[in-house]
Amino acid sequence: MSESAESFGLGLDEPPQPVRAQPYRVLARKYRPQNFGELIGQDAMVQTLANAIRRDRLAHAFLLTGVRGVGKTSTARLIAKALNCVASDGEGGATIDPCGHCEPCRAIAEGRHIDVVEMDAASHTGVDDVREIIEAVRYAAVSARYKVYIIDEVHMLSKNAFNALLKTLEEPPAHVKFLFATTEVNKVPITVLSRCQRFDLRRISAEQLAGHFRAVCEMEVVEVDPEALALIARAAEGSARDGLSILDQAIAHGAGGVTADQVRGMLGLSDRGAIRALLGLLLAGDAQGTLAAVRNQYDLGVEPAALFRGLLESVHGITRAKVGGPGDPAQSLEEREAYAEWASRLGYATIHRLWQLLLKGLSEVNMAAIPLEAAEMALLRIIHASELPDPGALMEKLMNGEAVAAPGSPPAAAAAGQEARVKTPASFAALVEMLAENGKPHLAQQLHDFVGLVRYQPPELVIRPIKPFSGDLTRDVGAALKAITGETWHVEVSDAPSEPSLIEQEKMEAEKLRQAVLGTPVVKAAFEAFPDAELIHYAIDERRSA
Repeated sequence: MSESAESFGLGLDEPPQPVRAQPYRVLARKYRPQNFGELIGQDAMVQTLANAIRRDRLAHAFLLTGVRGVGKTSTARLIAKALNCVASDGEGGATIDPCGHCEPCRAIAEGRHIDVVEMDAASHTGVDDVREIIEAVRYAAVSARYKVYIIDEVHMLSKNAFNALLKTLEEPPAHVKFLFATTEVNKVPITVLSRCQRFDLRRISAEQLAGHFRAVCEMEVVEVDPEALALIARAAEGSARDGLSILDQAIAHGAGGVTADQVRGMLGLSDRGAIRALLGLLLAGDAQGTLAAVRNQYDLGVEPAALFRGLLESVHGITRAKVGGPGDPAQSLEEREAYAEWASRLGYATIHRLWQLLLKGLSEVNMAAIPLEAAEMALLRIIHASELPDPGALMEKLMNGEAVAAPGSPPAAAAAGQEARVKTPASFAALVEMLAENGKPHLAQQLHDFVGLVRYQPPELVIRPIKPFSGDLTRDVGAALKAITGETWHVEVSDAPSEPSLIEQEKMEAEKLRQAVLGTPVVKAAFEAFPDAELIHYAIDERRSA
């Protein structure tokens, strides 16, 4: 018997055949939401749909709009499930929590339900395609509660196609529901918009995306750095699909594990610490250090445009820190401290000028045939722009008739030896008076009214602003003092305790004198005799007080 079996190839000891492996599904498809509980970042829309289903107030047409990857098509399929779910026992009705196990739910999820028709308007743009829908809506659903038409990228339909759809869209049969999805709602005719219930799907926040990606990595049994998740969430720009695609690539790139350095290298991102170091070199005016830092990042694979985007992001972070806006949870403690320190030193004018120069530089880098050289030239322009006079101060000088010297050149009078140097003032008040007497009344007024003195040790001046002023004030004051006294002054802004401003001191002194006058016997007697009297003017007899 054994010989016969072997002769026919029926040996019982033959090893079992290997099971054919399932084809790999990318993360964006594998983790597509199957119920509304898995749909992240769209709580307002889910709540509205839940109330509509519960109260049987369902619209006949829905328009879902939003950026790519926020879940428009997935939401449309979920709505189709919710409308046609019959529950596991086959007796259920429309629900915001479809079971996912009944035949309609499974058929819709697998894209094979005969009554749920999906159409890509990008490839079916003509009136004939819409005419097929118009003809089909007259017939009742074969097996579902509602016949559902999902039209993706609906803005791609032609004008004639939209016009053909209008009448049916306004008065469809009770068994028909239309679900439209689009990324460009402004291209949808207003006549169509007015016939739909519109849902604007929001960009998903970076925090929610990072949490979602973390859960996906746990299910995929992949170790991932929290910083790497934050980088991927930022790069996704609010799109779950884009983020999952990047995560898929990062897992393959890292051979099972995902680190922040791997993600930076894969996406061509610069280390945020390196960006802050580059910004510090820019603000310090270190041209050689800036060029070396750019070249180093370029050698590491960082694109010049990515450097500029990182610098712009840092300047934006400094501005938010300066105005006291909420902190970004994705920022590290070191990053927040650096932004706060820069915000305390830089004025609004300097920050906005830096922002505009970086924006112009990014535009030039994106258009340049040689991006690295364009980036270097743009950064050098930013450094040299710091030496130029502030436009407001320059205009003030021109209006006052003052001569304006070219950057880096001494004033003509000074060069000719015609301007006498002034002795260093003994006090801060004397310094302010000296500025006023030497053609700087505007600077003198700002120092007199809007700053408090922290420390005065010539040639060092440390002040605290009492109200916001131009960030270039310290530079202008230092330049004016150098021109007048011939010394190089160090003028600094600080948050340390300070004396009251000079104008406040004058007011306090005036009030002290007024109270002294009110306390004299003669004035007291006058007020007792005339209770409604007011002290309008008084003069002190210096001879009697002496």
